[in-house]
Amino acid sequence: MKTYWYLTRSTGAVSLILLTATLVVGIVLVGRVHSEHWPRFMVDGIHRALSLLAIVFLAVHIATAVLDSFAPISLLDAVIPFAGTYRPVWLGLGAAAFDLLLAVAITSALRERLGHRAWRAVHWFAYAVWPLAIVHGLATGSDARQEWMAGIYVACAAAFIIAVLTRVVIGWPDRARLRLAAVGTLAAFAVGLAVWLPGGPFGPDWARRAGTPPSLLPHTISAPRAG
Repeated sequence: MKTYWYLTRSTGAVSLILLTATLVVGIVLVGRVHSEHWPRFMVDGIHRALSLLAIVFLAVHIATAVLDSFAPISLLDAVIPFAGTYRPVWLGLGAAAFDLLLAVAITSALRERLGHRAWRAVHWFAYAVWPLAIVHGLATGSDARQEWMAGIYVACAAAFIIAVLTRVVIGWPDRARLRLAAVGTLAAFAVGLAVWLPGGPFGPDWARRAGTPPSLLPHTISAPRAG
């Protein structure tokens, strides 16, 4: 059904925006950034609300992808990385991002029982969710080449990178190795995307090379010769 297809596309885009906003606000919280007009408890409430909304939209995104009869995606494929037959690597990255996000959300809800150290150890995985989601969206999304979707990717990337760099500069002024590692990782990811995209999702015949089942690929039927 086209309804499911449109819902999958739209909820995927909204989920990326909400995920980016969640991480940016979370980084602000970690950096102890606040003011009289935006006290910490208010920023904390916004962070929780954004996290919940991101999970809700991701759940709808997954449900509509499973219900859509075009691609053979099961519920297990959506939560168990690399287990499916439809673009297994790229769909698997999305499943991994969702699993990590759930782990962060669940441990946050149980923070008082787990203790700060255990919660913080799991919470570091939040930084891995965003790049996994970006690559998943670029590799599996049908709108990756559209200008409006490209604008969303660029805006989300800029917000995430600025937030992380601000955190690194302000929060780790005396931790040179950690700062270098963070900046190096961001730079490597950006360069990797720049190298991968032209020959990957933006290159020819990507659907086949991404792992789309042959039965779903368009076929050219040659006309019979006369005589």
